[in-house]
Amino acid sequence: MTYEIEIGRGKRGRRAYSLDDIAIVPNRRTRDPKDVSVSWQIDAYKFDMPVIAAPMDSAMSPETAIALGRLGGLGVLDLEGLWTRYEDPQSVLDQIAGLEDESNSPAVTRRMQELYQAPIQPELITSRLAEIRAAGITVAGSLTPQRTQEHYKTVVAAGVDIFVIRGTTVSAEHVSKDHEPLNLKQFIYELDVPVIVGGAAGYTPA
Repeated sequence: MTYEIEIGRGKRGRRAYSLDDIAIVPNRRTRDPKDVSVSWQIDAYKFDMPVIAAPMDSAMSPETAIALGRLGGLGVLDLEGLWTRYEDPQSVLDQIAGLEDESNSPAVTRRMQELYQAPIQPELITSRLAEIRAAGITVAGSLTPQRTQEHYKTVVAAGVDIFVIRGTTVSAEHVSKDHEPLNLKQFIYELDVPVIVGGAAGYTPA
């Protein structure tokens, strides 16, 4: 039975639950943990750990993507982050870590915006993905819909195994006056590598 709640004038939504709201308990039968597999597969790539790490500079670097891959998960590198904007991003990351701990501070926000104004360098996309590939694990990189048309050829040529398209909210089609529209259905169909789309906020884009 679907439980709906009022979310606005004339609008209703289905109630959702987090892990804090539910408990899973055994009923008539339990199963030996040794008989259970949590592995998963996309296309030809199989993973023993059901974890996809978020493509964020605060979570993923080439080094952490490699470490997670060796553990059986999938690390996704943000190809619009600091690792593809700076030859040596560690000094920039250290600078961010040293900013005053006030997320709402205008000065902190302004400095973060300045650091991310550096252009994305295609050669760094290639070298970062090559670094991950050299470790012998599945290579995954992420672009937003806004940057996909501009950089996807570089990403594919660099030998990415899984292409991730991710945004705060991803729609079925992204349009811009600066480049051709990105129709996700057509793009995924024509691309030679498997694609994971993150941030689809409804049934239509999904």
